[in-house]
Amino acid sequence: MSGPVLLGIRHHGPGSARAVRAALERSRPAALLIEGPPEADTVVHLADEEGMRPPVALLAHAADDPGRAAFWPLAEFSPEWVAIRWALAHGVPVRFIDLPAAHTLALGGEDDAPDGAPSDPLAVLAAAAGHDDPELWWEDAVEHRRGVDDPLASFAAVADAMAELRSAFGDGSDRDRLREAHMRLRIRDARRQFGDGIAVVCGAWHVPALAVKRTVTADRQALKGLPKVKAELSWVPWTHRRLSRRSGYGAGIDAPGWYRHLFHAPDRPVERWLTEVARLLRDEDFPVSSAHVIEAVRLAGTLAALRGRPLAGLTETTDAVRAVMCDGSDVPLALVRDRLVVGNVLGEVPDTAPATPLQRDLARLQRSLRLKPEADARDWDFDLRKDTDAARSRLLHRLRLLGVGWGEPVLSRAGTGTFRESWRLTWEPGLAVRVAEASAWGTTVPGAATARAEALAAGSAALADVTALAEHCLLAGLPGALPTVMRALADRAALDTDVAHLAEALPALVRSVRYGDVRRTDTAALREVAEGIAERVFVGLPAACAGLGADAAAAMRGLVDQVHQAVGLLDPEPVPGTGLRHRWAAVLGALAGRDGLPGGIRGRAARLLLDGGLLPGERAARLMGLALSAGTAPAEAAAWIEGFLGSGGSGGALLVHDERLLALVDDWLTAVPAGAFTGVLPLLRRTFSAFDPGTRRALGEQIRRGGPGAAETAEHGAGTRLDEERAAAVLPAMHLLLGIPHPGTAHTGGDRR
Repeated sequence: MSGPVLLGIRHHGPGSARAVRAALERSRPAALLIEGPPEADTVVHLADEEGMRPPVALLAHAADDPGRAAFWPLAEFSPEWVAIRWALAHGVPVRFIDLPAAHTLALGGEDDAPDGAPSDPLAVLAAAAGHDDPELWWEDAVEHRRGVDDPLASFAAVADAMAELRSAFGDGSDRDRLREAHMRLRIRDARRQFGDGIAVVCGAWHVPALAVKRTVTADRQALKGLPKVKAELSWVPWTHRRLSRRSGYGAGIDAPGWYRHLFHAPDRPVERWLTEVARLLRDEDFPVSSAHVIEAVRLAGTLAALRGRPLAGLTETTDAVRAVMCDGSDVPLALVRDRLVVGNVLGEVPDTAPATPLQRDLARLQRSLRLKPEADARDWDFDLRKDTDAARSRLLHRLRLLGVGWGEPVLSRAGTGTFRESWRLTWEPGLAVRVAEASAWGTTVPGAATARAEALAAGSAALADVTALAEHCLLAGLPGALPTVMRALADRAALDTDVAHLAEALPALVRSVRYGDVRRTDTAALREVAEGIAERVFVGLPAACAGLGADAAAAMRGLVDQVHQAVGLLDPEPVPGTGLRHRWAAVLGALAGRDGLPGGIRGRAARLLLDGGLLPGERAARLMGLALSAGTAPAEAAAWIEGFLGSGGSGGALLVHDERLLALVDDWLTAVPAGAFTGVLPLLRRTFSAFDPGTRRALGEQIRRGGPGAAETAEHGAGTRLDEERAAAVLPAMHLLLGIPHPGTAHTGGDRR
């Protein structure tokens, strides 16, 4: 070699990767230089370990601020990865030459524009070649290349093209010029150490700048005074989805899965790709046969010929799959894109990779609990009576407390109750940064979560926040944090006089008492605080409900529901005449019968008493009659109905089985003045739309047959209303049979409704 071999590539390009490997085989350099942070020199050897499986990324973060981070992703088809693996296999030293991560982080993150270019050079080159789609042109010119005779000549041609672009469009951004100055200095250092026989793998845009002659003094001056931070660097798993341009990654590609296929396919890439598509669709129960594959291959080839392409690319194969295998539908095609075109590959890094103590503890727990990180979302159902499932639940709750959202609770598929939990787990590469940030709280997951909970308790001003934190501590199994949280809870509860705040805090606190029972945790202190808050709510609630507007009344009605449920959990086996439930029933009675309170709250209180067997049916009917009397404004009456019936649709069944209540609603509704009906319609529609279809149908049938009691009349021959017109039709025959003279005229009053 007469000088360094400059191999200008496109990041994550399989054609570039094959060409780099061929060029390295031909040139056999004494050292390999890679565009990347120099701090990676100490961990590059891990790329050759058995436990390293791409896609992976170099993660750099500021030691004193782990949230300030930058990634350098690599896939198995990335030219840089191929070059690193080649060098390690042949005993060739590897050095990284880009701007150090210490400066990159201080300057504000990694530079991830495509190949460092200020504008898209591919678009310019494609236009010069007569193509309007730069991606398709690059695929045809580079990524689809196979068996190139002289790869070094190909790289020289790319370098010439980039030189022309830089002369026409300038040298790029200020960050580019800093990076290129540092790369030139590192290349000079390598030449002094290894001689001219070195190879440089970098973005094609940078090649002309690295070939140009610049003085050492000028490059050093350009880098003088750059800000820097202490940076730590390690390998982390990555995913194909995060390689995708749709993820927001600036140097991303549209089809990581397709590029992976192009890189690995030894021959006939189109045929092999369409076979994989057919296999996927068959696994999802789509009727796809070998004949479909043959026809799709023919169609893709024909489309490529019509479009002047040397080989059918992703566009042609996608069109062929849509037409032949999907019957023109984009629904199964979306599955192909998600599973194959992008793909769901998650990389792995060896245990020997640098990691914080917290990261190592998390990895240990993942192995011991058999919770393997996966790129695809996976649902888990935990039975908390089993030790392993309980430990899994605690781990996920602790991670959520630390801001590591690996799992999200979902509605249980296996049943309800406090003994079961359902989770959806998805591991995203960015969680590695969250774990690094959480390392500031401790070296183990339990210790870090405990420290984080104590800090949150000290910094939370709202009572509801502290009660939610107490619940979270019990779910996460953090007894060490509970004393601090309980002190904060008692302090906030003593100072907060807002009934709404107290009512908002009570449900989470009561759930904490319940969860403690399931997890065998002593919750006596929590119960004492919860009962104290409940008593304060009982005292202040009637006054807090007075004078509320419509929106505030609706919110308070929701709080009444929550308090009612909380009291039921806190006092599950009441003693008649005593206890929390007895005192709460008295509060509900006061709310239901007090004039001047919002109708929705009064109606809701009456319904809760009725459901609890604490309000006789006659009393409920009387309360409804008063609420729906002529002296009550239609809007207020409608709000009472919504409060009384609006309980998840169960009020409909109440009307079906209690004809007195249905008659009251029916009579009130028919008497609403026309001018007021439009105003109450939204409330009524919202209330009755919550009824299930069967309930609405049953109510409609009752009304159609003549009103409440009609169904019973038909079945049992008795009822409270009589269809006088139909009854009058049989009177002549009855008089004749009984020998009674028939009156000249029969009354046929009928029902005006």
